[in-house]
Amino acid sequence: MGSLLNRFFADRRGATSIEYAIIAGGICLVIVSVVNGLGVQTGAMYTNVASSLQ
Repeated sequence: MGSLLNRFFADRRGATSIEYAIIAGGICLVIVSVVNGLGVQTGAMYTNVASSLQ
């Protein structure tokens, strides 16, 4: 039983996938914030154009 537990705690294969998941989550947060900022700027631009046309 002790050998099995030692092997379990020494195994680092799952750590790599968790690290990749954290990196992917960070990239997603950056993408969402950039798209949100561009959406606000684009909305303001369309509002400006619409008010200029009236």
